[in-house]
Parts: sequence; C-alpha cells; structure tokens
Amino acid sequence: MLKPLVVCCFSVIVCALERRQRIRAPSDMAEDERTSHNATRLEESFTIHLGAQLKTTHNLRILCADVLDLCRHKLNKVGGLIVPQPQRLQTAMSLYSNSLSGMVLLVDNRLNSYTGIKREFARLCGESTDFHFPDLESQFETIRQDGLRANEWRAVQKAEQNLERISSSSTLSCGSSHETQQKEGKQKNLQTGDFYITRHSNLSEVHIVFHLVVDSAVYGADVTSRHPVIMGLRNILKIACRYDITTLTVPLLLVHEMSEEMTIPWCLKRAELVFKCVKGFMIESTSWGGSETNTLQFLVPKEISEEAFTAFCQMSPQVFRVSNPLVLNASS
Repeated sequence: MLKPLVVCCFSVIVCALERRQRIRAPSDMAEDERTSHNATRLEESFTIHLGAQLKTTHNLRILCADVLDLCRHKLNKVGGLIVPQPQRLQTAMSLYSNSLSGMVLLVDNRLNSYTGIKREFARLCGESTDFHFPDLESQFETIRQDGLRANEWRAVQKAEQNLERISSSSTLSCGSSHETQQKEGKQKNLQTGDFYITRHSNLSEVHIVFHLVVDSAVYGADVTSRHPVIMGLRNILKIACRYDITTLTVPLLLVHEMSEEMTIPWCLKRAELVFKCVKGFMIESTSWGGSETNTLQFLVPKEISEEAFTAFCQMSPQVFRVSNPLVLNASS
C-alpha cells in the first residue's frame, strides 16, 4: 500500500518543480541572464609617448562595448555560489586613492533620469546601496541649484559683453538687455558642452561619471575642434588632471549608438578629429598641474563593424607616438 503512495508523491514533487521552473520570477531570470552573459569585447591597447623634450608615458586603449558595461556588475557562479568579479573589489579599494576612474556619459540638456540612457544609468545606480556618497537624485538636486547659479553668472557675463558693443546711452537697449539677462538667468536646462559630475562607490569600474551635454549636431559632419562638445572634453580632462582621475573613458565617436548616416568614412573622420584633439589636450595638461591621466580609454559603440574597429586601431599609431619594443639579435 505504501509503494503507490510514494510514486504519487514523487510525481507531485516533479510536477511542482517543473511548474516552478516555468513560472520563475523575472528577477531570477534576469539574474541568470547576468550570470550567464559573459560576452567578449574587441579591445586593443597601446603605450604612447607625448611631448618633445619632457616626454610622458600613457596607456591608450580602444574598446568596443556598451558604455553602461563599465557600470554594470557582472556576477559569476563558482561552485554553485554567486560571487562578484574581482573588478568590483579593485574599484572599491581605490575609492580613496590617488588613482580614480572616470567615464564620460553623453546626455541631453535636461537634468533628470527619466528617459533613455539616463534612466538605465539610474537603475544601475539603484541596484545596490551607496554607503559613501548621496544617492543619484540627491546629487541631481544639488546640481540643479548649482546650474541655476551658473546660468545667472553666464547671463551676467553675456550682458556685460553686449554692453561693451552697444552704446550705453540707449535706454531701450539697456532695458531689453536687462530683461534678457533675467530670462537667461532663470533657465534650468544646460547648454551643449556643459557637464555635471556624479560620484559613486557602487559601480563596477568607475568612481566618477562626467555627464556631458550633447545635441543632435554631433550626428552631423560639421563638428570641428572648436565645437562645444570638444571643448567640454577639454574641460573634463582638466578636471581629471586636477582631481587625481588617472583612468578616463571617452566616447571616440561622440555617440553611444550607431545610426544609418554613420558610414565608415564618417566614423574615420570623427575618430581622427577626437584623436587629434585629445592628444593636444593631453600635451596641454602638463601645464595644468595635478596628476597625469595614465590610462585613456576610447570607447566605440558595440554595434561597430570589425572593419571599422581595425581601422581605428591602425589610425591610433599614426596620431600618437607609439612605444616600439627594442629587438636584440643574439650573435653567434
């Protein structure tokens, strides 16, 4: 009498396990996806020298990946247990050191985390608790207040420049300029080339994130070395040298995703522009003081073709002075 009962109980347990396997929670499925997803990425490294008399050595890396992969924690299973990668421990140990890691994230001019890549970045920041810095929304609130003061200062500077060109005897022109100054001083949105900084201790590979404001003009072909986004990169490198950010990741094409108009000639022209501008900024950084940017990573979108990635790697030694190894032939 006991044998049929045991078989019946065993079949019920099997059915329950199969049903539990089919109706797993989405969080469990996402966790399995994170642990099983270990996609390889294209990467190439160089050692370069900058300067004529006083040479400085830097590490240059070109990698093809999603920009948020530098923030996302990748979990591994070791012996059935889920453990974080050693990269997270290394990032945590260098939090209060003189070798911080930074990243440039391209955003729009609205200071929020509601849409696009900003929403995904905010979700990654909220996956774990930050015990060292305020949460992302608290940092945004502080930046909003600073942004208002920056816009007021910018409006005052613009009004003073206009008054130098316009005769101060005209009451009408002075009144209109005063109204324009008040209107521009109350603007909350940022301008192209502006950037704001957030600090994090719970991300995978970065401590500092530079949110660089861009517009639709970066998708065109008329971006020059005097474009506000390029000048924003210069200011970011200046901040990195001043505050011990020795590893910095920069989007090589000034975009995070590929589009139809981004042909290989367009990509090569944009990459050459960014390479040459960043080289000039790094040479100029020797006069800024502070620490040097030892490692500079150029990030290209993950949708880039292997042909274009190879062309970027071949272009880099032509722009930068690459350190060649000394080969010695043993004589008989």
